[in-house]
Amino acid sequence: MSSLRTAALAASLMVAGILGTTVPAAQAAPATPGRTASRPEAQAQATRHTQPAPSQCGGEGVDPTALIRYQADVVIKAPLSTVWKLQTDVEGWPSWQPPVTTSERLDHGPLRKGSRFRWTTPAPATPTTPATTLDITSTVRRLQRHSCVLWSGPAVGEGLRIDEGVHLWTFKKVPGGVQVHTEETWTGAQVEADVPTATAALGAGLEAWLSDLKAAAEATARS
Repeated sequence: MSSLRTAALAASLMVAGILGTTVPAAQAAPATPGRTASRPEAQAQATRHTQPAPSQCGGEGVDPTALIRYQADVVIKAPLSTVWKLQTDVEGWPSWQPPVTTSERLDHGPLRKGSRFRWTTPAPATPTTPATTLDITSTVRRLQRHSCVLWSGPAVGEGLRIDEGVHLWTFKKVPGGVQVHTEETWTGAQVEADVPTATAALGAGLEAWLSDLKAAAEATARS
């Protein structure tokens, strides 16, 4: 796996790695050219220009005021039960997402609202942050079986911090398989210091996560 691939995958796991990636304009909140907006103004701009309206799970979605956000979709040719099991078996993530070095549940039983899990992932060095390992503790805020899941939590490493990442996944049967939609937002002074770069990292990571989920689910369905 190339270093770029590793960085892209790590980004999806709530890291702020710096990647030279261009985010599609339709998926990232646009900035006002020629000046730097104050945080309240920038939040309002991001909210006004987010199209379409954010998806939700149980009436809750990603942070509507976050400056760093991305959304993406993929159709997976596998049963919904297979896709759902892979995504919600968080302790199994290391088996199909190489950058997830450890993952453990902090409670027992099926994943549900209130469930917590802790996982780690390496974050590559950037011009402003050192190479580090991020420790992420996520709490499930909403879950509807075979339909959607929403979790959030901080990511903390030596010299690198995301105060809160909020990550939404939705799953819907469509002709030929399952449409998986994901949205994520990041907040925190360190990542908000360079919104375009952090957004690019987030976008690259989410696209890679969807690609790996698709490959794993389709391979499982064929076996």
